Amino acid sequence: MATFHFELVSPERQLFSGAVEQVVVPGSEGDFGILAGHSPFVSTLRPGILTIHADGQPKRLYVRGGFAEVSSGGLTVLAERATPVEDLNAAHLDQDIKNAEEDLADAKDDAARHKASERLDQLKGVKAALGTASSTH
Repeated sequence: MATFHFELVSPERQLFSGAVEQVVVPGSEGDFGILAGHSPFVSTLRPGILTIHADGQPKRLYVRGGFAEVSSGGLTVLAERATPVEDLNAAHLDQDIKNAEEDLADAKDDAARHKASERLDQLKGVKAALGTASSTH
């Protein structure tokens, strides 16, 4: 399978840089997969699981916020936060959910309520997908 260059960067550090076969990204409009030769575009990220397919087992990371840009040079993801799934602390995800619940309660208008509700649903979906309710992390 053809490869392309992928970089995943968070404010703290560069988490990945190298050749990959595919990356599945949690975009704001839904998950999307990138393969070599993909058309250029930009998307915002929603809280979710980003999956890197390179050598061996897929690598999964929880990402929150940020942007993905596909260009002729490959894919770059600038994530507000990115944590390998195996390092994810259930308490951090629970805190994100609590913050989203507070944002929903504090929303001043319908647009703010809709945005907060959507983010809360996304975070709860991530928690359900990871099964972190029974995690001991």
